[in-house]
Amino acid sequence: MDRRHALKCFAALPLAASAARLYATPAADVRLLVVFLRGGYDAANVLVPVSSRYYYETRPTIAVAAPGSSPDAALPLDSSWGLHPALRHTLLPFYQRGELAFIPFAGTEDLTRSHFETQDSIELGQPLGSRRDYRSGFLSRLASVLATPRPIAFTSLSPVAFRGSTEVANIVLKTVARPGVDARQTGIIASMYERSPLRTAVDEGLSVRDAVMREMEAASRNAVSAQGFELEARRIALLMRERFNLGFVDVGGWDTHVGEGGATGQLATRLDQLGRGLAAYAEAMGEAWRSTAVVVISEFGRTFRENGNRGTDHGHGTVYWVLGGAVRGGRVAGEQHDVRRETLFQDRDYPVLNEYRRVLGGLFARLYGLNGEQVARVFAGAQPLDFGLA
Repeated sequence: MDRRHALKCFAALPLAASAARLYATPAADVRLLVVFLRGGYDAANVLVPVSSRYYYETRPTIAVAAPGSSPDAALPLDSSWGLHPALRHTLLPFYQRGELAFIPFAGTEDLTRSHFETQDSIELGQPLGSRRDYRSGFLSRLASVLATPRPIAFTSLSPVAFRGSTEVANIVLKTVARPGVDARQTGIIASMYERSPLRTAVDEGLSVRDAVMREMEAASRNAVSAQGFELEARRIALLMRERFNLGFVDVGGWDTHVGEGGATGQLATRLDQLGRGLAAYAEAMGEAWRSTAVVVISEFGRTFRENGNRGTDHGHGTVYWVLGGAVRGGRVAGEQHDVRRETLFQDRDYPVLNEYRRVLGGLFARLYGLNGEQVARVFAGAQPLDFGLA
């Protein structure tokens, strides 16, 4: 165990479910919004392990440069981590004000690497060894232990996370993910090369693109696109500020198998759009931002090495974000260790050191002043982790 790993372990001591604990006074009428990035975003290119030589060796075309090495380099957070430059003007100020924290090596221990299986697993929030009860999502159970829950889902269909006995309002957002090239345009492109020696290569390229787009659309589950998130975030804020205190929204398009890009490109564009959306949400919340928390999660991370298509494939551990006026941030929290080949999970992915039910259980206990029994009703069998984020 290296020194930094040991220090981080001591900073993330578990909470005994039955033990008495003094928490900070919960903010009055906390407003919690869960943002689910569907598609499994590439966490290693958002919270960049800038001290890892292996990161730069295994990502020759998509790595984000080390801080200070170029104008579009990673933004330094501490000696080990940097932030993607697309978030310079939107989320970095929240981090600097102590209103944003990152939790690397987070996620579920589900090993299916299936978008659908893992999304359901996280939204249900149930022990992996038990039989799944699709009638009971973790946000519904959280609502059941709160004194005055006013839940809402900003999704086309009621999400799995809100399944249960709690009545949940549902509002469909207007902007959903759409492919960049539709079937008609694909046909036009193919016809242009009908008599060309490049026809076979073009057909193969279009076939690969169609397969990738079909997977991206399916993984997004009709979620709002990052492109449309800024406008929708302001609408969400209006409702969360005035009428609701427990919300869920999903943002699609994070399945970057091909042409991901590094400091610029596909992922960078989506991060810029997402960052502007979250900053707009904070602004539109006004004074209510002081009692607001936003949790950004995804079903899994991506492979640590880039693939042959200059993208990344389905991975395991990821990075969670926690931001808001009710958050004690300005740091990278949770158990960590140095990023080297020998510390990867199955020689390909980030490991999960901070299991998501334990992380969220500890956060909810802080935000709402929940006792051990109440936390156990939300996440049965999960001993909460207290990172002091609220």
